[in-house]
Amino acid sequence: MADPNIMMQIDNIAHEVLMWIGFGTLVGLSAKALMPGRDPGGAIGTMLMGIVGSLIGCSVLLLFDTSFKITPISPVGFVAGTAGAFLLLFFFRLLSNSYVVEAVDGRVAGTPGTTVTSYYRKRNRRAA
Repeated sequence: MADPNIMMQIDNIAHEVLMWIGFGTLVGLSAKALMPGRDPGGAIGTMLMGIVGSLIGCSVLLLFDTSFKITPISPVGFVAGTAGAFLLLFFFRLLSNSYVVEAVDGRVAGTPGTTVTSYYRKRNRRAA
């Protein structure tokens, strides 16, 4: 027979993991709603972005003010987590060149005959 203390610890760990998965999914969805557009990853990517964003946002909040008691379910934790996931999504898009187009004399670098405005029109048409 298993030790009751071990079973209680396993139950607590399972509860924490499921809470972080649910909270990460909600935070990731709210961050994607604030920054609309096409994002890779699907459901698992959204959940992981929400969990990592929650860790980033809550850590930054605690860095500036340690008087907050942040739990994953608290409203302050939700706002901080959403802000962290939003920043994570923003930097992902920035580093994946979703916002930056190199142009030389009004033409997109590397694509002959394509101007910057026509490149943006094509890109926006594909995203819609």
